[in-house]
Amino acid sequence: MHITAGQHLKSTPLLADTIFENTTLLICEVNENGAWGIITNKPFPRKLNELVEFQHCLPFPLYEGGPVEQEKLFFIHQRPDLIEGGKHIANQFYWGGDFKQALNHINTQTIQVDQLQLFVGYCGWDKNQLQLEIEEGSWELMSRK
Repeated sequence: MHITAGQHLKSTPLLADTIFENTTLLICEVNENGAWGIITNKPFPRKLNELVEFQHCLPFPLYEGGPVEQEKLFFIHQRPDLIEGGKHIANQFYWGGDFKQALNHINTQTIQVDQLQLFVGYCGWDKNQLQLEIEEGSWELMSRK
């Protein structure tokens, strides 16, 4: 099986007792250097407004995106009409874009939690690493809904 951007993966019991236990991933990019994506189902214990630099914001949910660059926020959204500069992943999903626009739409409530997710960190794999993890049975492809 060849992994592409936009695919969703689910961890298997082989990843029990790791950061990936009971997680689902959205693969955001696959290229000659490897792959990266985000864990989409692990709520972060704090909301956006509980982070010092965003205390002026509304309480918006955060998610644990992965173990890489956990000092930064990343986001996916489904509103390219409201947020410029996002990179199309697949289907209706976009990665990033103008973060100030995203914050403005969060604070004015013109974007909803089902249209944008904020993540602390992301996941990354070196060339062929994710493919090998799939072949060993650590991840399985989720069927499209």
